[in-house]
Amino acid sequence: MIIKDDEAVDIQTPTGPMRTHFFRPAAQGRYPGLTLFSEIFQVTGPIRRTAAMLAGHGFVAAVPEIFHELEPAGTALAYDEAGVVRGNRHKTTKELASFDSDARAVLDYLKASPHCSGKLGVMGICVGGHLAFRAAMNPEVLAGTCCYATDIHKRSLGKGMHDNSLDRVGEITGEMLMIWGRQDPHVPREGRALIYNALADAGVHFQWHEFNAAHAFIRDEGPRYDPAAARICYGMALELFKRRLGEGDLRAERPAAGASEAGH
Repeated sequence: MIIKDDEAVDIQTPTGPMRTHFFRPAAQGRYPGLTLFSEIFQVTGPIRRTAAMLAGHGFVAAVPEIFHELEPAGTALAYDEAGVVRGNRHKTTKELASFDSDARAVLDYLKASPHCSGKLGVMGICVGGHLAFRAAMNPEVLAGTCCYATDIHKRSLGKGMHDNSLDRVGEITGEMLMIWGRQDPHVPREGRALIYNALADAGVHFQWHEFNAAHAFIRDEGPRYDPAAARICYGMALELFKRRLGEGDLRAERPAAGASEAGH
């Protein structure tokens, strides 16, 4: 499917304009909307390629710059030590409520878009997985995919490092796909168990998949990339979004019996 990629829009939020990058099918029509939350590095090449992949499968993908209050519009941090330090500092400098109001602003923008069917899902990677987890607490989010979501088990997202994500698990009403790497030091076995139990105890409809892989194994850049596992993960995410956000098996109306085509 041919796509229109990286149409940048500054969405207004309570904490200022948030540069958001849109990827969508070029063909006319209305498509389900997905908010894709990035890693701490913001909208990098790998994140753009993920958004383009989603658009090519028939979704309008919106990718917000998650640290828009802290970095100039258009900033992408490098995948190096300086980028790691800067991004990790930002995720504990920004107010938790601002992450939530950002998500609300993107969801509202997507829902009102003439290119969107109004059916919404979320996806996130690394800290973006945590942001997608929280965004799924909005009742109109029908499905969410969280790839090795950091900090949920430590309750350490946002200023003060004392988030309430685990306390709010019961607010998730859509279906969730939770993806993890067993060799990921950022979310150890005990942390994964804490999240699993919270979801199960709250009665959330979710899938849970663990791979023998390290942190960032889905990112198609760097030594930890596992293309075989990444392909499986993307396939599972697409299955979920197609099933939960699709319009069903709609068929074109057949001409009424006896109708003729004038001029033929």
